[in-house]
Parts: sequence; C-alpha cells; structure tokens
Amino acid sequence: MVIRPGSGFPTDRATGTTPVARDAAEVVRLAGSAPSLAHLDARSSVCRACPRLVAWREQVAADKRAAFATETYWGRPITGWGAEKPRVLVMGLAPAAHGGNRTGRIFTGDRSGDWLFAALHRAGLARSSTSVSAFDGQELIDTRITLPVRCAPPANKPTPEERAACSPWLERELSWVLPSVKAVVVLGAFGWASLFATLRTMGVAVPARTPRFGHGAEVALASGPTVLGCFHVSQQNTFTGKLTDPMLDAIFGRAKELADLSSV
Repeated sequence: MVIRPGSGFPTDRATGTTPVARDAAEVVRLAGSAPSLAHLDARSSVCRACPRLVAWREQVAADKRAAFATETYWGRPITGWGAEKPRVLVMGLAPAAHGGNRTGRIFTGDRSGDWLFAALHRAGLARSSTSVSAFDGQELIDTRITLPVRCAPPANKPTPEERAACSPWLERELSWVLPSVKAVVVLGAFGWASLFATLRTMGVAVPARTPRFGHGAEVALASGPTVLGCFHVSQQNTFTGKLTDPMLDAIFGRAKELADLSSV
C-alpha cells in the first residue's frame, strides 16, 4: 500500500485525475505542458515512467523496515519542496528508501535529513532543526530543496536511462524557480554533474566543461546564480568525519551571503 493521490497527505498536490507519465516520452510531454509549479509537482508525484524504480519503491513500501512497520509509506516519486521563489536552492540526489520514500518529503525521516535540517536551521533557512514527517510543521525560509532523481533507487544508484527519463521534471522546475535563486548548494558529485547538464540542456550559459566538484567549490554563472559544492550529508560522510557541522555551516553561510539573506 502507498499513499494514494488526493488522500489529504500534506505534500500531495495530485488527485485521482492527475495525468500519469508511463514512459520517458510522456514525462517530456507532461513536464513541458504543466501550467504551474503546483501542477508539475502533482504530475511528477505520480510518475511511473521507470519500471525498475516503480517496482523498487513500491516493494520497499510494502515490505517496510521493522521500525516503521505500522506506518503507511508514501511509496511514490518525491517532488521539490519549499519556497516557490527561493533565493537559496539545495539539490540532493534521490530519495532514501526509508526516508523520503516513507515520509513523502525529501531529506525527511533519515540521518541525512537530521544533518541537513540542523544546518539549515542554524543558518536561519528552516523553522525547525528536525524534519521527521510531512506532518511536523517544518518550513523552509527563502529556500527550496529539489532532486534530479525522484524515486528511491535500488542501492542508491539510478541507471543513466532512469536519470535521463527523470530530467524533464527538474528542467521544468528550474525554469520556474531559477529567476529568484542567487545560490545553489549541490550535495555531492552526482547532483553537481546533473545540475550542470540540466542547465546546459535548458540553454543556461554554463562552462563548456563541467567544473570539477569539491566541497567548497564555487562557480558563478554569467547570467544566473552561484553554484556551491558540498559533500553529501550521507552517513558515509558524516559518520567518518569527511563532512562536519562547521563545514556545512560555512557552505550555508556563504549561500546566505550570496543570496543577501545575512539578516535572516
């Protein structure tokens, strides 16, 4: 069982009549014709274009983790979330199987989210330091979080074909939110590569060769925001000390400076 469209779930903008993309061509058509960001979120949240990802996300939602055995998992694609005209944009990779795939909100209900939202709160970009469920009242301040792959992938590794099929959702979302964005914080090398590839497809002026990713890397786009690299908030990085709280704070402090949000 998964959360059905139109059932009143806080992050759900879809209804029983929301059109469903069942292959890559339909993703292109439905993303391109979405008349608003809300419609785009609704359409992307019911996408079934990638059979392997659909099967995996729904299997996880049925089998569950023992700690969440009494919960009904979201079990659908995850949408971008936060301000519709953000000054800071945060980009991850894909939902966690028992995080976003369970809670219906990116970086919610898992250890990665614990680190990210604590940092956002310290920076004044989130109302609360925790993000545990879609019902927790959390709000982002002048900030939006999005992702290039919207379904939880097996072993956290989407295939190139799955990444390509999902990309029109991100392209369309960026077409609406980028005009207000001053800083993009990209979590991890995959998100970094995906962002530059997507911007290039959209016709945004970016370097001919994707700049090298690194924590603290900074690329000022000629006619757009400044892109900041940040190690991903995965347990592999945070448990080993590769990424620390001060390192995260420095990145979001720089993002606030670029976005002229120092007083927030």
